[in-house]
Amino acid sequence: MSGRPRGGAVVDGVDFTRWAVVLCKPDAVERGLVDAVLERITAAGVTVTERRDLTARPWQAHVAYRDFLAGAGGASQMRASHLDAVFTDRPVAVALAYGRPGIHARLRQILGHTDPTRAAPGTIRRDLGDDSLTAARAEDRLVRNLVHTSDDPDAARRDFGTWFGAPVPPIPDFERCSVVLCKPDTVQRGLVDAVLDRITSAGFTVTDRRAITAQAWQAHVHYWDLLVDADHFPDRDIPACLDAVFADRPVAVALAYGEPGFHDRLRQLLGHFDPTLAAPGTIRRDLGDDSLEAALAGKRLVRNLVHTSDDPDAARRDFGTWFGAGLSELLTLRDSLSALPADA
Repeated sequence: MSGRPRGGAVVDGVDFTRWAVVLCKPDAVERGLVDAVLERITAAGVTVTERRDLTARPWQAHVAYRDFLAGAGGASQMRASHLDAVFTDRPVAVALAYGRPGIHARLRQILGHTDPTRAAPGTIRRDLGDDSLTAARAEDRLVRNLVHTSDDPDAARRDFGTWFGAPVPPIPDFERCSVVLCKPDTVQRGLVDAVLDRITSAGFTVTDRRAITAQAWQAHVHYWDLLVDADHFPDRDIPACLDAVFADRPVAVALAYGEPGFHDRLRQLLGHFDPTLAAPGTIRRDLGDDSLEAALAGKRLVRNLVHTSDDPDAARRDFGTWFGAGLSELLTLRDSLSALPADA
């Protein structure tokens, strides 16, 4: 045994059913279309992150297009020279796309047919392309079609190793990640889907939803500030209130992703902690059915449906509280890339 991973699996511990590599080819770079291409993918509801600008090496093009070369029969050398002419020592841009399982087929639809003239209107290659397979054949070259994305999870694994390199130990980046906690009242009222859909519709990516039974310690860690400042609530037993709301009751948790600074935007989307004081259009105002006044009268906590992490430090703590260190692989790929060299 050589010790090599099976099937070219050069990266382990990453769920590549949700990840794909986006390669903006030299023609996209030369025409100044990299931003436009990535924006089109983002506008289609796919999260794009970790963009890198680099100079392509011959081996990278050979590995990325190995099926093209291996299936060429006697024309392999000619096809290799065509690839070298397009990629060797020329600038490309790579990025990661993240979404639900099936993202690879979705990305291929967004890109369109290999021949820009045969791609459907509304696809990237049709709308932004300036070449055709007919012209490429006449000039004995490869067609210029701007962008490639991974065909399937196995290809995504190979593409990642080709263009980004193997992961290094993760450096958590909670600037881009928040924990969403749908509280017991949300679950009881059947509003989890509605809450998460509202967050998604606001432009954030929501992933890794889990239904769990809350433990008392989780509520205590999560609401440590209420417990420490319990003297501000002399008429209420805060530990007992927390236990009554959370202990052994169902909640739903998920991860939300956005650009750095998005924690404030998430809190604005949720609205004021008192649903009656939240602005129209916010989740708590539109879906809430409680008020601080009623909670004070009942000597209980206000029911306000949902929590998101206040800031990156809170997101780190919330992840440990509700997901746990045993699920840190959910963050491995996104977090590890911040430490990779640009020319990996």
